[in-house]
Amino acid sequence: MEFENILYEEKGAIAQVTVNRPKVLNALNMATMEELRRAFHEIKGKPGVRAVILTGAGEKAFIAGADIAELARNDAVAAKEYTHRGQSVLNLIENCGKPVIACINGFALGGGCEIALACTLRLASENAKLGQPEVKLGIIPGYGGSQRLPRLVGKGIALQLLLSGEMISAPEAHRIGLVNEVTSSAELIPRAESIAQKILANGPLAVQWALEAVNKGMEMTLAEGLYLEAVLFGLCCATEDKNEGTRAFLEKRAPQFKGK
Repeated sequence: MEFENILYEEKGAIAQVTVNRPKVLNALNMATMEELRRAFHEIKGKPGVRAVILTGAGEKAFIAGADIAELARNDAVAAKEYTHRGQSVLNLIENCGKPVIACINGFALGGGCEIALACTLRLASENAKLGQPEVKLGIIPGYGGSQRLPRLVGKGIALQLLLSGEMISAPEAHRIGLVNEVTSSAELIPRAESIAQKILANGPLAVQWALEAVNKGMEMTLAEGLYLEAVLFGLCCATEDKNEGTRAFLEKRAPQFKGK
């Protein structure tokens, strides 16, 4: 795959996707969004890739937001299409069947914060700043911020961030549950790789279906979610990986999962 606005690298079973527009603080234009779509579509269909690290180039920003010049040209019809296209990319990131770890190295504002919200886990460097400042431009989030943020941190805190447009620090983001961990800048990628390696040691199908159980179950009633869990649990029990995992446990050895 060849890209102009992102970097793509595979290290064993871990893919690293880096938004590479540091001169504009990795701002998202539609060309970058389409490259992210291509990359994650490839990742979704690639069995050899089992975890993803998503970050931004440079030390100042993860993704500082949307390309405002591009956004300013949109009328109502174009803006609706703009949001639908962006939302579809974030839905792909969220539901690609592989855990995606956002490494937030600096500003994650607007669309950048929304991309982080679509990831499975969020790690932030100590200098990270997060927020949804769209109201300062007279608009609201368009890539899922008004929906994923309250699901993650609760309605009250989400509304405070969405209505004030204020930026918050990495420690505050950790306190409210917006990010999982805060690390030094130097340790950000190594920590993500460490978490990814722990995930890679587990059954690939179990990881995929655990993600599906949570992502889909969050939109269901408890009864519906429990039914989905039971179905996916049943599928797990029909796999070779389940047989290997239980046998390895009883034999006191490390399992050799095959994703079958």
